Amino acid sequence: MKHREYELDIRMSGATATIRQVRSKFKFGSNIFALALYEGDRLDAYRKRITAAWNAGTLPFYWGRYEPTEGNPDPGGKVMESARWAKERGLTLKGHPLCWHTVCADWLMEYDDDAILGKQLDRIRRDVTLYKGVVDTWDVVNEAVIMPVFDKYDNAVSRIARRFGTVELVLKCFAAAREANPDATLLINDFDLSDSYARLIRELLDRGCPIDAIGLQTHMHEGYRGRQAIETYLDRFSAFNLPLHFTELTVLSGQIAPKVDDLNDLHIDPWPSTEEGERRQLREVEEFYRQVSDHPLVESVVWWDMVDGNWLKAPAGLLRADLSPKPAFERLVTLIKGEWAFKEAEFPIVPGSRIKLIAGEGDYEAIISGKVYGFTLDASAPFVRIAD
Repeated sequence: MKHREYELDIRMSGATATIRQVRSKFKFGSNIFALALYEGDRLDAYRKRITAAWNAGTLPFYWGRYEPTEGNPDPGGKVMESARWAKERGLTLKGHPLCWHTVCADWLMEYDDDAILGKQLDRIRRDVTLYKGVVDTWDVVNEAVIMPVFDKYDNAVSRIARRFGTVELVLKCFAAAREANPDATLLINDFDLSDSYARLIRELLDRGCPIDAIGLQTHMHEGYRGRQAIETYLDRFSAFNLPLHFTELTVLSGQIAPKVDDLNDLHIDPWPSTEEGERRQLREVEEFYRQVSDHPLVESVVWWDMVDGNWLKAPAGLLRADLSPKPAFERLVTLIKGEWAFKEAEFPIVPGSRIKLIAGEGDYEAIISGKVYGFTLDASAPFVRIAD
């Protein structure tokens, strides 16, 4: 986990300054879809696991499920309820996704291409506006590389990607999201981490697309890819000098899947977690998190899905189906809340004191003579002055 030395210049008197971290800039999280699915004791247990580990969470905005009938978004209000619960507990939330050809709204197929495009952009403006202040990070366009050539089944979004061009569609979607929330963090996201994705990003940036961060999916159902492969991704996408978010991470703790073109084609049942698989997962998870969190441009890692069986029926969770923690989950909690966390510290001071801190980027507080002074540590500004 990347930490650096900062110098605090304190311009007031007091016996001591107590320094504590309020919020880390680096986001560790998972998708938290099950907040809207579980009930009773199971929901309570799931919530405890979330707050024990994460400072971030991803919420589901798959259009076909979020608005199954036109004009009736989020039936039952479960997504908003989940968002408010998580926000109240300090999680930074992301919506996923605003435009995707899969799990698309079937009712869009009744319209012509121009109308579909209009409704897609209206949907973005509506939801980004509605959630402003609660969800301020968005996967705006998901899997754009394959979007225009996707032929597994007909869908409205692939139609408009072919009709208007992928680049034009992405530009319009990002413009709509930026219009709705000028302060939002906007991502493009893809599982295709090849040069094709890099070329698309380059063209979009050259055209002025307001991409704030690059989303990298790393579903490893077919086996852990290893340090060299991850380093290749980091090198390829660091060329844009934009924040990198590992948006969808899975490392299995059971049988490794055969290679398929589409993970949704996997049909392994039963597909249990095993003791040997959990030991392997522990090693691979720690290696992955240490590698990517040390990189200067990586700002987020999101696990997908937290509970075994919730996605593709795979043993891809950090929790077993009964919500008991696997060794990898327990190790991550130890790292995130322990080794990588800033430990509250007390320093003697006089006016003009200089305090040296080894810490990660984020928001902090200095408590001096009972008064709280907020400040931010940023790698671009290693010197911080604290004064009345």
